[in-house]
Amino acid sequence: MADTTLHSISDLSLENKISIVALRCHFSMESLVTLSDAHPKPPHIRFSYGTAGFRTLGSTLDSVLFRVGVLAGLRSKKLDGQTVGVMITASHNPEEDNGVKIVDSRGEMLESSWEAHATTLSNASSTGEFVEALDALIQTTKIDVSKPARVVYARDTRPSGVALVSALEDGLSAIGAEGRNAGVTTTPILHYLVKAINTKDTPDSYGDDSEEGYFHKLGESFQSLLHNRKPLQPLLIDCANGVGALAAITLRDHLGDALSLVLENTAMSTPGTLNHLCGADFVKTTQKLPPSLVDRMKPGQRACSLDGDADRLIYYYLDERGTFHMLDGDKIAALVAAFIVDLVKSAGLENEIKVGIVQTAYANGASTKYLSGRLPVKCVATGVKHLHHAAEHFNVGVYFEANGHGTVLFSPSTQQKLAKYQPSTPAQSTALKHLVNLTQLINQTVGDALSDMLLVEVVLSHRSYTGEEWDSLYVDLPNRLVKVVVADRHAFRTENAERRLVSPPGLQAKIDELVRRYEGGRSFVRPSGTEDVVRVYAEAVVRSQADELALRVAGLVYDEAHGDPARRPKDFL
Repeated sequence: MADTTLHSISDLSLENKISIVALRCHFSMESLVTLSDAHPKPPHIRFSYGTAGFRTLGSTLDSVLFRVGVLAGLRSKKLDGQTVGVMITASHNPEEDNGVKIVDSRGEMLESSWEAHATTLSNASSTGEFVEALDALIQTTKIDVSKPARVVYARDTRPSGVALVSALEDGLSAIGAEGRNAGVTTTPILHYLVKAINTKDTPDSYGDDSEEGYFHKLGESFQSLLHNRKPLQPLLIDCANGVGALAAITLRDHLGDALSLVLENTAMSTPGTLNHLCGADFVKTTQKLPPSLVDRMKPGQRACSLDGDADRLIYYYLDERGTFHMLDGDKIAALVAAFIVDLVKSAGLENEIKVGIVQTAYANGASTKYLSGRLPVKCVATGVKHLHHAAEHFNVGVYFEANGHGTVLFSPSTQQKLAKYQPSTPAQSTALKHLVNLTQLINQTVGDALSDMLLVEVVLSHRSYTGEEWDSLYVDLPNRLVKVVVADRHAFRTENAERRLVSPPGLQAKIDELVRRYEGGRSFVRPSGTEDVVRVYAEAVVRSQADELALRVAGLVYDEAHGDPARRPKDFL
């Protein structure tokens, strides 16, 4: 019989590897091997699990989805059978892309230490290597494989999603996991479902574990927050021709007369339309209206764009002259944070509940200056997991990336305080009721475009703000983001929340010298987490100077990375 005390089985035959792992496991190794063989890893592709999970061409992801199914089952076993989630989406990426990410049992992102396990499993070149990596994972993380495994999963509207769901289901079957198919839905709803399932019938219940439960929770709290207030003007929503359109249609039925939604870019079944010339990422990066809305919007009107899986939100409006103005994640954060600070104060809780805000280096310098005078501001590295974890350290933590992804977290102790607090005046009672309703309206598991949209509408109603009045809270510094293709992004290393380079040596000093030439100048360089590019951000008081600074720094980076002079972009200075 095979020696089951071995720590490494790498030198054994596939048959012996399987025999050893089978003795340790409570699932059918024969089935796992058969199914794994049916989903071989494509050669010459290296997969990497990052902040957004796996994300690449949908046609290359079959083996990844199978292995993610297995990994999600093991993650659930590690968590004593709690339900974990799997979302198949590529968010704001083009339609031909797809991706997948695992959602942990609290509805939050996968624990960072497991990202490496996901990468290792996905890159095993054969079934034998996969079995070996699986055994190593079970041993090193001390998983009791006799525990049950439960996984809820969903996908967005991408055509490749159907086949990828099938591969995922094979992975779940191979590990003996109980699967629940949530169908075609948004990423935030999948996160909601995970938390709702795991808190069901507990004092911390997050809501009914169904899509209807999600919409009921949002609709009820929104209508309570706008009770006896003048109905808002209709809101135009660019749904990016994605799954957000499906959700927005259902949400509309739960809002009553409080808010009328006018839905645009809802062609979910038309090939090639997802995120094409529309959606939150298009508006943020081009800083202009989606072409399909040019003839739909009128001066003075406000609108917003979702992204392909409805976890990002960008607002905008046309002024009286018909000029476009964008209200991005920084503007949303400023609006929301100031409102919550005022509610806490009005409730008489300013000495007990501290509100803080978390940003990344991409936050506009004007927003940081505006917020720093009102509440604590913390800057962290780019990536939702960094923002979310930092926000958890405040009683109420507000985080929004400039790209429109963000939410508000009320700590468990703060929610308990709100539940037990006895107000002493009618004004305090009203403010308290509003705060409690906000904890229900806000999807605290992840950035949620629809939940955040309702939050913005609540604040605009209570403040009696137009888009222009909201925009006037502070004036954005002109900024420019430039992408530089490099041979090896790993040559660029950063510190101080990605605001300064430590490698290549000497490059940061050259950037500092350039920045000093421009009034209000600021620039930083950070490598992409998913592709061999480096992103250069720059801002200055004058638009032309922000553009010039960005292009000069981009030129420095290209030259430092030994880019081919013949291919040097002509606009790099």
